[in-house]
Amino acid sequence: MEEFIAFIKKMIWIDGPDLELVISKCRQRKISKGKLILRQGQIADQYFFIVSGGVRFFYDWNDQENTTWVTFKNEFFTEISSLNPQKPSRFNIEAIEDTKLIVIDKRDMDFLYGHISAWEEFGRKIWEEMSVRMIDQILNFQTLSAEQRYLEFVNNPDFLLKIPVKQLAAILGITPNALSRIRKNIR
Repeated sequence: MEEFIAFIKKMIWIDGPDLELVISKCRQRKISKGKLILRQGQIADQYFFIVSGGVRFFYDWNDQENTTWVTFKNEFFTEISSLNPQKPSRFNIEAIEDTKLIVIDKRDMDFLYGHISAWEEFGRKIWEEMSVRMIDQILNFQTLSAEQRYLEFVNNPDFLLKIPVKQLAAILGITPNALSRIRKNIR
């Protein structure tokens, strides 16, 4: 829980009693590599903070898994397109390595937003950062070549060391063979 507290304090100023209330609504959960946190078709009802490990978002299409997003340590996530409208998820969320999470149920997060103004600021900052990351990813797909997109990933060793080639290729929007050619050309 200490990692999560440090993350919160890095994002916002929050007084002791309010922080204690936030922590009282949190629980820890360990997920083994390969296990699903959320299954396509389920309705999301939790927020997560990654203490250690990593997760991927993927969907099945034409009998093929398509990885769309990966996230690692010190990241907050949920399946927002399911959580807020309370609609079935279009994604599976899977642990890509043994992962330790802090979990907050939606009803508890809503309570915290309504009772702690600093927590509302925390939520705003988290979702602003996530929005920027998603916009960057969309723009990269529209403006960069596959090789340039790969070079962006080279800056983050977690992506290269922890994600299988097939999943990395899917995130980049290319085939595994195209990724192999790009890697060969860069060396």
